[in-house]
Amino acid sequence: MDFVSIRIITDQIKPLVAFYETITGLSATWFTDDFAELATPSCTLAIGSTRTLALFGTDVAQPAANRSAIIEFRVSDVDAEYSRLAKIIGGFVQTPTTMPWGNRSLLLRDPDGNLVNFFTPVSAEAIRKFDRKAGAVAPADATA
Repeated sequence: MDFVSIRIITDQIKPLVAFYETITGLSATWFTDDFAELATPSCTLAIGSTRTLALFGTDVAQPAANRSAIIEFRVSDVDAEYSRLAKIIGGFVQTPTTMPWGNRSLLLRDPDGNLVNFFTPVSAEAIRKFDRKAGAVAPADATA
């Protein structure tokens, strides 16, 4: 089994896709007016409009209602990302903070209220954990 994507359902697909393009620096691939994807080497963030829900059945998802999942992106330097995003993001849930499990983390919300975490492994154990896959993003400062 291979985990390949997570999908967000939204009432406002164009603004949400534009937000993720801005914060990630990735360009979305639009497959229809109701579905786009932002692909990274390890996983894909899919964004679908509420109109796509009819294909799955009725009342299967509710946009802008997530209160349990965090969309996470590993970045090479979370402090540099904070400096970049501070110019374009209105506010943050948490500014860069080193967590007890060894990641330096920046937490914000997307326009639908979903939590988004940019993080950089900084402890030796966290670096080993995330470098186990070939092609992993190298942290900016492995000694932090």
